[in-house]
Amino acid sequence: MRALLSVYDKTGIEAFARGLAELGFELVASGGTSMALLKAGIAHREVAEVTGAAEMLGGRVKTLHPSIHGGILADRSLPGHLEDLEARGITPIDLVACNLYPFTSAPSVELIDVGGPTMVRAAAKNFAHVAVVVDPADYGTVLDELRLGGAVGNATRRRLARAAFAHTAAYDAAIVAWFDGPDGPPPVAGEVLPPSIHLALERAAPLRYGENPHQAGARYRMAAGTGATGFWEAAVQHGGRELSYLNLFDAEAAWRLAYELLELDPDGAASVIVKHANPCGAALRGEAVAAYAAAFSADPVSAFGGIVAVTAPVDLALAEAVVANPVADVLIAPAIDPDAAALLAAKRKNLRALSAPPPSAPTLSLRQVDGGFLVQEPDRFLVPRSGWRVVTRAQPDTATWRDLEVAWRVAARTSSNTIVLVKDATAYGVGCGQQNRVDAAGLAAAKADGRAAGGAAASDAFFPFRDGFDAVADAGVAAVVQPGGSVRDDEVVAAADERGIAMVLTGERHFRH
Repeated sequence: MRALLSVYDKTGIEAFARGLAELGFELVASGGTSMALLKAGIAHREVAEVTGAAEMLGGRVKTLHPSIHGGILADRSLPGHLEDLEARGITPIDLVACNLYPFTSAPSVELIDVGGPTMVRAAAKNFAHVAVVVDPADYGTVLDELRLGGAVGNATRRRLARAAFAHTAAYDAAIVAWFDGPDGPPPVAGEVLPPSIHLALERAAPLRYGENPHQAGARYRMAAGTGATGFWEAAVQHGGRELSYLNLFDAEAAWRLAYELLELDPDGAASVIVKHANPCGAALRGEAVAAYAAAFSADPVSAFGGIVAVTAPVDLALAEAVVANPVADVLIAPAIDPDAAALLAAKRKNLRALSAPPPSAPTLSLRQVDGGFLVQEPDRFLVPRSGWRVVTRAQPDTATWRDLEVAWRVAARTSSNTIVLVKDATAYGVGCGQQNRVDAAGLAAAKADGRAAGGAAASDAFFPFRDGFDAVADAGVAAVVQPGGSVRDDEVVAAADERGIAMVLTGERHFRH
Protein backbone atom coordinates (compact mmCIF):
# COMPACT_ATOMS: atom_id res chain seq x y z
CA MET A 1 0.00 0.00 0.00
CA ARG A 2 1.21 3.49 -0.81
CA ALA A 3 0.32 6.84 0.78
CA LEU A 4 1.12 10.23 -0.69
CA LEU A 5 1.67 13.01 1.87
CA SER A 6 1.83 16.64 0.76
CA VAL A 7 0.45 19.03 3.37
CA TYR A 8 0.87 22.71 4.14
CA ASP A 9 -0.72 22.35 7.59
CA LYS A 10 1.63 19.87 9.21
CA THR A 11 -0.40 19.46 12.40
CA GLY A 12 -0.20 15.79 13.38
CA ILE A 13 1.50 14.70 10.16
CA GLU A 14 4.43 13.01 11.90
CA ALA A 15 2.20 10.83 14.08
CA PHE A 16 -0.03 10.06 11.10
CA ALA A 17 2.95 9.09 8.96
CA ARG A 18 4.34 6.84 11.69
CA GLY A 19 0.95 5.17 12.09
CA LEU A 20 0.73 4.53 8.36
CA ALA A 21 4.29 3.17 8.26
CA GLU A 22 3.51 0.79 11.10
CA LEU A 23 0.55 -0.50 9.08
CA GLY A 24 2.83 -1.29 6.16
CA PHE A 25 2.28 1.77 3.97
CA GLU A 26 5.07 2.98 1.75
CA LEU A 27 5.23 6.74 2.22
CA VAL A 28 5.81 9.24 -0.57
CA ALA A 29 6.17 12.92 0.33
CA SER A 30 6.83 16.19 -1.43
CA GLY A 31 8.53 19.46 -0.57
CA GLY A 32 8.11 20.67 2.99
CA THR A 33 6.33 17.49 4.05
CA SER A 34 9.35 15.46 2.99
CA MET A 35 11.62 17.74 5.00
CA ALA A 36 9.38 17.36 8.08
CA LEU A 37 9.43 13.55 7.81
CA LEU A 38 13.18 13.55 7.27
CA LYS A 39 13.67 15.68 10.37
CA ALA A 40 11.47 13.28 12.34
CA GLY A 41 13.44 10.27 11.10
CA ILE A 42 10.49 8.74 9.23
CA ALA A 43 11.47 6.68 6.20
CA HIS A 44 9.86 7.76 2.95
CA ARG A 45 10.46 8.38 -0.74
CA GLU A 46 10.44 11.82 -2.27
CA VAL A 47 8.08 12.56 -5.14
CA ALA A 48 10.98 13.27 -7.48
CA GLU A 49 12.32 9.77 -6.81
CA VAL A 50 8.98 8.24 -7.82
CA THR A 51 8.47 10.40 -10.93
CA GLY A 52 12.10 10.44 -12.05
CA ALA A 53 11.65 14.17 -12.66
CA ALA A 54 13.08 16.88 -10.43
CA GLU A 55 10.91 19.79 -9.33
CA MET A 56 10.94 22.62 -11.86
CA LEU A 57 9.73 26.17 -12.34
CA GLY A 58 10.52 27.05 -8.75
CA GLY A 59 8.31 24.27 -7.41
CA ARG A 60 5.32 25.01 -9.64
CA VAL A 61 5.68 21.54 -11.18
CA LYS A 62 6.48 18.57 -8.98
CA THR A 63 3.45 16.27 -8.52
CA LEU A 64 1.89 16.86 -11.97
CA HIS A 65 3.14 13.59 -13.40
CA PRO A 66 1.57 10.29 -14.64
CA SER A 67 3.43 8.33 -11.97
CA ILE A 68 1.51 10.29 -9.36
CA HIS A 69 -1.85 10.90 -10.98
CA GLY A 70 -2.00 7.52 -12.67
CA GLY A 71 -1.51 5.94 -9.26
CA ILE A 72 -4.26 8.08 -7.75
CA LEU A 73 -6.86 7.89 -10.54
CA ALA A 74 -6.65 4.22 -11.49
CA ASP A 75 -9.99 2.43 -11.10
CA ARG A 76 -8.90 -0.89 -9.60
CA SER A 77 -12.11 -2.56 -10.83
CA LEU A 78 -11.17 -1.99 -14.48
CA PRO A 79 -8.63 -4.44 -15.97
CA GLY A 80 -7.58 -1.86 -18.56
CA HIS A 81 -6.56 0.58 -15.83
CA LEU A 82 -4.52 -2.06 -14.06
CA GLU A 83 -2.84 -3.01 -17.34
CA ASP A 84 -1.90 0.64 -17.92
CA LEU A 85 -0.33 0.85 -14.48
CA GLU A 86 1.65 -2.35 -15.03
CA ALA A 87 2.81 -1.27 -18.47
CA ARG A 88 4.17 1.98 -17.11
CA GLY A 89 5.47 0.61 -13.83
CA ILE A 90 3.14 2.79 -11.75
CA THR A 91 2.29 1.79 -8.20
CA PRO A 92 -1.33 2.51 -7.11
CA ILE A 93 -1.74 5.15 -4.42
CA ASP A 94 -4.26 4.14 -1.75
CA LEU A 95 -4.26 7.24 0.44
CA VAL A 96 -3.61 10.93 -0.19
CA ALA A 97 -3.12 13.42 2.65
CA CYS A 98 -3.03 16.93 1.25
CA ASN A 99 -4.14 20.39 2.32
CA LEU A 100 -3.51 23.63 0.52
CA TYR A 101 -1.48 26.78 0.90
CA PRO A 102 -3.39 29.35 3.02
CA PHE A 103 -4.08 31.63 0.08
CA THR A 104 -5.74 34.31 2.18
CA SER A 105 -2.69 34.69 4.45
CA ALA A 106 -0.91 36.67 1.71
CA PRO A 107 -2.97 36.57 -1.49
CA SER A 108 -0.91 36.62 -4.65
CA VAL A 109 -0.49 34.74 -7.90
CA GLU A 110 2.42 32.80 -6.42
CA LEU A 111 0.24 31.44 -3.62
CA ILE A 112 -2.30 29.95 -6.03
CA ASP A 113 -1.75 26.21 -5.59
CA VAL A 114 -2.13 24.06 -8.69
CA GLY A 115 -0.65 20.68 -7.85
CA GLY A 116 -2.35 20.40 -4.47
CA PRO A 117 -5.93 20.92 -5.68
CA THR A 118 -5.25 18.57 -8.59
CA MET A 119 -4.16 15.78 -6.24
CA VAL A 120 -7.05 16.39 -3.88
CA ARG A 121 -9.64 16.37 -6.66
CA ALA A 122 -8.14 13.30 -8.30
CA ALA A 123 -8.21 11.35 -5.03
CA ALA A 124 -11.72 12.53 -4.20
CA LYS A 125 -12.98 11.52 -7.64
CA ASN A 126 -11.56 8.05 -7.11
CA PHE A 127 -12.85 7.75 -3.53
CA ALA A 128 -14.06 4.22 -4.23
CA HIS A 129 -10.41 3.17 -4.12
CA VAL A 130 -8.52 6.08 -2.49
CA ALA A 131 -8.92 7.73 0.89
CA VAL A 132 -8.22 11.48 0.71
CA VAL A 133 -7.58 13.43 3.92
CA VAL A 134 -7.54 17.24 3.91
CA ASP A 135 -8.22 17.83 7.61
CA PRO A 136 -5.70 16.72 10.27
CA ALA A 137 -8.68 16.09 12.57
CA ASP A 138 -9.46 13.02 10.42
CA TYR A 139 -6.04 11.36 10.84
CA GLY A 140 -7.13 9.47 13.94
CA THR A 141 -10.32 8.13 12.35
CA VAL A 142 -8.41 6.90 9.30
CA LEU A 143 -5.78 5.14 11.40
CA ASP A 144 -8.43 3.56 13.62
CA GLU A 145 -10.28 2.08 10.65
CA LEU A 146 -7.07 0.85 9.05
CA ARG A 147 -6.03 -0.85 12.27
CA LEU A 148 -9.43 -2.35 12.84
CA GLY A 149 -10.26 -3.64 9.38
CA GLY A 150 -7.22 -3.11 7.20
CA ALA A 151 -9.00 -0.50 5.07
CA VAL A 152 -10.82 2.79 5.31
CA GLY A 153 -14.55 2.09 5.18
CA ASN A 154 -16.73 3.08 2.23
CA ALA A 155 -18.79 5.56 4.25
CA THR A 156 -15.68 7.26 5.58
CA ARG A 157 -14.08 7.46 2.14
CA ARG A 158 -17.23 9.09 0.79
CA ARG A 159 -17.30 11.57 3.68
CA LEU A 160 -13.63 12.38 3.19
CA ALA A 161 -14.16 12.90 -0.54
CA ARG A 162 -16.96 15.35 0.12
CA ALA A 163 -14.72 17.24 2.56
CA ALA A 164 -11.99 17.28 -0.08
CA PHE A 165 -14.20 18.84 -2.74
CA ALA A 166 -15.45 21.36 -0.17
CA HIS A 167 -11.80 22.17 0.63
CA THR A 168 -10.90 22.90 -2.98
CA ALA A 169 -14.18 24.77 -3.56
CA ALA A 170 -13.44 27.08 -0.61
CA TYR A 171 -9.91 27.58 -1.90
CA ASP A 172 -11.12 28.55 -5.36
CA ALA A 173 -13.77 30.83 -3.82
CA ALA A 174 -11.03 32.65 -1.91
CA ILE A 175 -9.07 33.20 -5.12
CA VAL A 176 -12.12 34.53 -6.95
CA ALA A 177 -12.85 36.86 -4.02
CA TRP A 178 -9.28 38.16 -4.25
CA PHE A 179 -9.74 38.90 -7.95
CA ASP A 180 -12.92 40.82 -7.06
CA GLY A 181 -11.41 42.62 -4.06
CA PRO A 182 -9.51 45.90 -3.78
CA ASP A 183 -6.14 44.14 -3.37
CA GLY A 184 -6.54 41.82 -6.35
CA PRO A 185 -5.70 42.42 -10.01
CA PRO A 186 -7.23 45.57 -11.53
CA PRO A 187 -11.00 45.15 -11.91
CA VAL A 188 -12.98 45.48 -15.09
CA ALA A 189 -13.68 49.18 -15.63
CA GLY A 190 -17.09 50.25 -14.38
CA GLU A 191 -17.85 46.92 -12.72
CA VAL A 192 -19.40 47.33 -9.24
CA LEU A 193 -20.91 43.88 -8.65
CA PRO A 194 -18.93 40.82 -9.75
CA PRO A 195 -20.08 38.69 -12.70
CA SER A 196 -20.30 35.66 -10.42
CA ILE A 197 -20.35 34.98 -6.68
CA HIS A 198 -18.83 31.89 -5.15
CA LEU A 199 -19.89 31.08 -1.61
CA ALA A 200 -18.15 28.41 0.41
CA LEU A 201 -19.89 27.89 3.75
CA GLU A 202 -19.35 25.37 6.51
CA ARG A 203 -21.68 24.57 9.36
CA ALA A 204 -20.39 26.33 12.44
CA ALA A 205 -23.04 25.54 15.04
CA PRO A 206 -26.44 23.89 15.25
CA LEU A 207 -29.26 26.09 16.52
CA ARG A 208 -32.22 25.14 18.69
CA TYR A 209 -34.44 25.59 15.64
CA GLY A 210 -35.10 27.99 12.78
CA GLU A 211 -37.64 30.81 12.81
CA ASN A 212 -40.17 28.31 14.18
CA PRO A 213 -39.72 25.12 16.21
CA HIS A 214 -40.66 22.88 13.28
CA GLN A 215 -37.78 24.28 11.18
CA ALA A 216 -34.24 22.98 11.55
CA GLY A 217 -31.63 25.72 11.79
CA ALA A 218 -27.87 26.15 11.95
CA ARG A 219 -25.31 28.93 11.68
CA TYR A 220 -22.90 28.60 8.79
CA ARG A 221 -19.67 30.54 8.43
CA MET A 222 -17.41 31.26 5.51
CA ALA A 223 -15.27 28.16 5.04
CA ALA A 224 -11.75 28.07 6.43
CA GLY A 225 -9.29 29.46 3.94
CA THR A 226 -11.64 32.03 2.43
CA GLY A 227 -10.23 34.74 4.66
CA ALA A 228 -13.65 35.91 5.82
CA THR A 229 -14.51 35.90 9.52
CA GLY A 230 -17.17 37.66 11.54
CA PHE A 231 -17.71 38.55 15.16
CA TRP A 232 -19.75 35.40 15.75
CA GLU A 233 -16.59 33.31 15.49
CA ALA A 234 -15.12 35.13 18.49
CA ALA A 235 -18.38 35.44 20.44
CA VAL A 236 -18.48 33.63 23.80
CA GLN A 237 -21.71 32.53 25.47
CA HIS A 238 -21.55 32.95 29.25
CA GLY A 239 -24.84 31.38 30.19
CA GLY A 240 -28.33 30.37 29.18
CA ARG A 241 -29.66 27.70 26.86
CA GLU A 242 -28.73 27.24 23.21
CA LEU A 243 -29.25 30.04 20.76
CA SER A 244 -31.99 29.93 18.16
CA TYR A 245 -32.06 31.26 14.61
CA LEU A 246 -33.91 34.42 15.61
CA ASN A 247 -31.64 34.99 18.61
CA LEU A 248 -28.69 35.31 16.23
CA PHE A 249 -30.61 37.28 13.61
CA ASP A 250 -31.86 39.85 16.12
CA ALA A 251 -28.58 39.99 18.05
CA GLU A 252 -26.75 40.81 14.82
CA ALA A 253 -29.20 43.66 14.12
CA ALA A 254 -28.84 45.06 17.63
CA TRP A 255 -25.05 44.75 17.64
CA ARG A 256 -24.59 46.51 14.32
CA LEU A 257 -26.92 49.39 15.15
CA ALA A 258 -25.33 49.85 18.57
CA TYR A 259 -21.91 50.35 17.01
CA GLU A 260 -23.32 52.65 14.33
CA LEU A 261 -24.72 54.83 17.11
CA LEU A 262 -21.43 54.67 18.98
CA GLU A 263 -19.76 56.30 15.96
CA LEU A 264 -21.64 59.48 16.92
CA ASP A 265 -19.92 59.53 20.33
CA PRO A 266 -16.97 57.10 20.52
CA ASP A 267 -16.27 58.11 24.12
CA GLY A 268 -19.80 57.26 25.26
CA ALA A 269 -21.91 54.12 25.29
CA ALA A 270 -24.79 53.01 23.10
CA SER A 271 -27.54 50.53 23.91
CA VAL A 272 -30.06 49.04 21.51
CA ILE A 273 -32.96 46.70 22.24
CA VAL A 274 -34.27 44.77 19.24
CA LYS A 275 -37.47 42.78 18.87
CA HIS A 276 -38.24 40.91 15.64
CA ALA A 277 -35.30 42.54 13.83
CA ASN A 278 -36.45 46.11 14.62
CA PRO A 279 -35.24 48.39 17.41
CA CYS A 280 -37.83 49.07 20.09
CA GLY A 281 -35.40 51.20 22.07
CA ALA A 282 -32.04 52.86 21.39
CA ALA A 283 -30.01 55.39 23.30
CA LEU A 284 -26.64 57.09 23.40
CA ARG A 285 -25.24 58.17 26.78
CA GLY A 286 -21.99 58.87 28.54
CA GLU A 287 -21.94 55.47 30.27
CA ALA A 288 -23.50 52.04 29.87
CA VAL A 289 -26.05 51.85 32.70
CA ALA A 290 -27.62 55.13 31.64
CA ALA A 291 -27.65 54.08 27.99
CA TYR A 292 -29.37 50.78 28.82
CA ALA A 293 -31.89 52.41 31.16
CA ALA A 294 -32.83 54.98 28.50
CA ALA A 295 -33.16 52.34 25.76
CA PHE A 296 -35.34 50.15 28.00
CA SER A 297 -37.54 53.05 29.04
CA ALA A 298 -38.52 53.71 25.44
CA ASP A 299 -40.77 50.64 25.16
CA PRO A 300 -40.63 48.29 28.19
CA VAL A 301 -43.49 46.15 26.87
CA SER A 302 -41.70 45.33 23.61
CA ALA A 303 -38.38 44.87 25.42
CA PHE A 304 -39.74 41.70 27.05
CA GLY A 305 -38.05 38.78 25.27
CA GLY A 306 -35.93 41.17 23.23
CA ILE A 307 -32.22 41.39 22.46
CA VAL A 308 -30.12 43.86 24.45
CA ALA A 309 -26.88 45.20 22.98
CA VAL A 310 -24.52 47.45 24.95
CA THR A 311 -21.23 48.75 23.57
CA ALA A 312 -19.50 48.83 26.98
CA PRO A 313 -18.40 45.88 29.14
CA VAL A 314 -21.06 44.51 31.47
CA ASP A 315 -20.08 45.12 35.08
CA LEU A 316 -22.08 44.28 38.18
CA ALA A 317 -24.03 47.54 38.07
CA LEU A 318 -25.17 46.97 34.49
CA ALA A 319 -26.01 43.32 35.22
CA GLU A 320 -28.16 44.43 38.16
CA ALA A 321 -29.98 46.89 35.91
CA VAL A 322 -30.66 44.16 33.34
CA VAL A 323 -32.00 41.62 35.83
CA ALA A 324 -34.21 44.27 37.44
CA ASN A 325 -36.23 44.49 34.22
CA PRO A 326 -38.40 41.94 32.41
CA VAL A 327 -36.47 39.06 30.92
CA ALA A 328 -34.40 39.66 27.79
CA ASP A 329 -33.56 36.69 25.57
CA VAL A 330 -29.99 37.78 24.80
CA LEU A 331 -27.52 40.30 26.21
CA ILE A 332 -24.53 41.06 23.99
CA ALA A 333 -21.60 43.26 25.00
CA PRO A 334 -17.83 43.54 24.36
CA ALA A 335 -17.05 41.78 27.66
CA ILE A 336 -18.85 40.46 30.72
CA ASP A 337 -17.29 40.70 34.16
CA PRO A 338 -17.20 37.33 36.02
CA ASP A 339 -19.29 38.73 38.90
CA ALA A 340 -21.79 40.10 36.39
CA ALA A 341 -21.92 36.75 34.57
CA ALA A 342 -22.55 34.95 37.86
CA LEU A 343 -25.39 37.31 38.73
CA LEU A 344 -26.99 36.95 35.30
CA ALA A 345 -26.77 33.16 35.50
CA ALA A 346 -28.29 33.09 38.97
CA LYS A 347 -31.13 35.55 38.34
CA ARG A 348 -31.91 34.91 34.68
CA LYS A 349 -31.18 31.27 33.88
CA ASN A 350 -32.54 31.49 30.33
CA LEU A 351 -30.72 34.70 29.42
CA ARG A 352 -27.99 34.09 26.85
CA ALA A 353 -25.15 36.39 27.82
CA LEU A 354 -22.67 36.92 24.99
CA SER A 355 -19.38 38.77 24.75
CA ALA A 356 -18.23 39.63 21.25
CA PRO A 357 -15.88 41.92 19.32
CA PRO A 358 -17.34 44.74 17.22
CA PRO A 359 -19.08 43.70 14.00
CA SER A 360 -17.02 43.73 10.83
CA ALA A 361 -17.89 45.90 7.86
CA PRO A 362 -20.70 44.29 5.85
CA THR A 363 -19.93 42.99 2.37
CA LEU A 364 -22.42 42.10 -0.34
CA SER A 365 -26.02 41.66 0.71
CA LEU A 366 -27.74 38.53 -0.61
CA ARG A 367 -31.40 37.60 -0.41
CA GLN A 368 -32.76 34.39 -1.85
CA VAL A 369 -35.40 34.40 -4.58
CA ASP A 370 -36.70 31.54 -6.67
CA GLY A 371 -33.78 30.08 -8.58
CA GLY A 372 -31.18 32.54 -7.36
CA PHE A 373 -30.41 35.59 -5.27
CA LEU A 374 -30.91 39.32 -5.26
CA VAL A 375 -27.52 40.92 -4.64
CA GLN A 376 -26.70 44.47 -3.65
CA GLU A 377 -24.04 46.53 -1.98
CA PRO A 378 -24.61 46.92 1.76
CA ASP A 379 -26.56 49.98 2.88
CA ARG A 380 -24.01 52.42 4.25
CA PHE A 381 -24.23 56.01 5.43
CA LEU A 382 -22.52 57.65 2.48
CA VAL A 383 -23.58 61.27 3.05
CA PRO A 384 -22.01 62.74 6.23
CA ARG A 385 -23.85 65.30 8.32
CA SER A 386 -21.78 67.99 6.68
CA GLY A 387 -23.56 67.09 3.45
CA TRP A 388 -27.07 67.47 4.87
CA ARG A 389 -29.07 70.59 3.95
CA VAL A 390 -31.35 72.64 6.18
CA VAL A 391 -34.16 73.81 3.87
CA THR A 392 -36.35 75.72 6.35
CA ARG A 393 -36.15 79.02 8.16
CA ALA A 394 -35.88 77.20 11.50
CA GLN A 395 -32.43 75.81 12.28
CA PRO A 396 -31.61 72.86 14.57
CA ASP A 397 -29.64 73.68 17.70
CA THR A 398 -26.74 71.54 18.95
CA ALA A 399 -28.86 69.11 20.96
CA THR A 400 -31.34 68.75 18.11
CA TRP A 401 -28.58 67.93 15.66
CA ARG A 402 -27.55 65.02 17.88
CA ASP A 403 -31.17 63.84 18.04
CA LEU A 404 -31.44 64.08 14.26
CA GLU A 405 -28.33 61.94 13.80
CA VAL A 406 -29.55 59.29 16.23
CA ALA A 407 -33.02 59.24 14.65
CA TRP A 408 -31.53 58.92 11.17
CA ARG A 409 -29.36 55.95 12.06
CA VAL A 410 -32.13 54.13 13.88
CA ALA A 411 -34.56 54.74 11.00
CA ALA A 412 -32.07 53.34 8.50
CA ARG A 413 -31.95 50.05 10.36
CA THR A 414 -35.72 49.72 10.84
CA SER A 415 -38.19 48.07 8.48
CA SER A 416 -39.83 50.46 6.01
CA ASN A 417 -41.92 52.48 6.05
CA THR A 418 -40.54 53.90 9.26
CA ILE A 419 -40.70 57.03 11.39
CA VAL A 420 -38.42 57.38 14.44
CA LEU A 421 -38.91 59.97 17.19
CA VAL A 422 -35.90 60.90 19.34
CA LYS A 423 -35.32 63.18 22.31
CA ASP A 424 -32.11 63.50 24.29
CA ALA A 425 -30.45 60.86 22.07
CA THR A 426 -33.13 58.29 22.97
CA ALA A 427 -35.44 56.70 20.41
CA TYR A 428 -38.79 56.90 22.23
CA GLY A 429 -41.05 56.19 19.27
CA VAL A 430 -40.46 53.70 16.44
CA GLY A 431 -43.17 53.17 13.86
CA CYS A 432 -42.03 50.54 11.38
CA GLY A 433 -43.07 48.12 8.67
CA GLN A 434 -46.08 50.15 7.57
CA GLN A 435 -47.55 50.45 4.10
CA ASN A 436 -47.85 54.23 4.45
CA ARG A 437 -45.92 56.90 6.26
CA VAL A 438 -48.96 58.36 8.05
CA ASP A 439 -49.55 55.09 9.91
CA ALA A 440 -45.84 54.81 10.72
CA ALA A 441 -45.92 58.31 12.19
CA GLY A 442 -49.03 57.51 14.21
CA LEU A 443 -47.42 54.39 15.71
CA ALA A 444 -44.22 56.27 16.54
CA ALA A 445 -46.17 59.08 18.20
CA ALA A 446 -48.28 56.64 20.22
CA LYS A 447 -45.17 54.87 21.51
CA ALA A 448 -43.35 58.11 22.29
CA ASP A 449 -46.43 59.38 24.16
CA GLY A 450 -45.16 62.96 24.25
CA ARG A 451 -41.63 62.11 25.35
CA ALA A 452 -40.14 63.21 22.01
CA ALA A 453 -41.64 66.72 22.21
CA GLY A 454 -38.97 69.25 21.29
CA GLY A 455 -36.81 66.47 19.86
CA ALA A 456 -36.29 65.16 16.33
CA ALA A 457 -37.90 62.79 13.87
CA ALA A 458 -36.48 60.78 10.98
CA SER A 459 -38.23 59.35 7.95
CA ASP A 460 -36.38 56.65 6.03
CA ALA A 461 -37.74 57.99 2.72
CA PHE A 462 -39.32 61.21 1.50
CA PHE A 463 -42.83 62.35 2.36
CA PRO A 464 -44.94 61.85 -0.77
CA PHE A 465 -47.62 64.14 0.69
CA ARG A 466 -47.65 66.64 3.53
CA ASP A 467 -50.07 64.47 5.54
CA GLY A 468 -47.21 62.23 6.58
CA PHE A 469 -45.18 65.22 7.70
CA ASP A 470 -48.16 66.66 9.57
CA ALA A 471 -48.56 63.36 11.44
CA VAL A 472 -44.91 63.61 12.49
CA ALA A 473 -45.21 67.26 13.43
CA ASP A 474 -48.19 66.47 15.63
CA ALA A 475 -45.78 64.56 17.89
CA GLY A 476 -44.28 67.93 18.85
CA VAL A 477 -40.80 67.52 17.39
CA ALA A 478 -38.60 70.52 16.66
CA ALA A 479 -36.86 69.07 13.61
CA VAL A 480 -37.30 66.39 10.94
CA VAL A 481 -34.65 64.67 8.84
CA GLN A 482 -35.58 62.93 5.60
CA PRO A 483 -33.94 62.20 2.21
CA GLY A 484 -36.02 64.58 0.11
CA GLY A 485 -36.59 63.98 -3.58
CA SER A 486 -40.38 64.05 -3.77
CA VAL A 487 -42.14 66.10 -6.43
CA ARG A 488 -43.95 67.65 -3.45
CA ASP A 489 -40.85 68.58 -1.47
CA ASP A 490 -41.75 72.26 -1.74
CA GLU A 491 -45.16 71.60 -0.18
CA VAL A 492 -43.60 69.64 2.67
CA VAL A 493 -40.95 72.29 3.30
CA ALA A 494 -43.65 74.95 3.29
CA ALA A 495 -45.59 72.92 5.84
CA ALA A 496 -42.49 72.76 8.04
CA ASP A 497 -42.03 76.53 7.80
CA GLU A 498 -45.72 76.97 8.58
CA ARG A 499 -45.30 75.01 11.80
CA GLY A 500 -41.88 76.42 12.74
CA ILE A 501 -40.13 73.07 12.41
CA ALA A 502 -36.60 72.66 11.04
CA MET A 503 -36.29 70.29 8.12
CA VAL A 504 -33.06 68.64 7.03
CA LEU A 505 -32.57 66.78 3.74
CA THR A 506 -29.87 64.13 3.48
CA GLY A 507 -30.24 63.22 -0.19
CA GLU A 508 -29.91 59.55 0.80
CA ARG A 509 -32.75 57.08 1.22
CA HIS A 510 -32.58 54.06 3.55
CA PHE A 511 -35.38 51.67 2.68
CA ARG A 512 -35.16 48.37 4.56
CA HIS A 513 -37.25 45.35 3.62
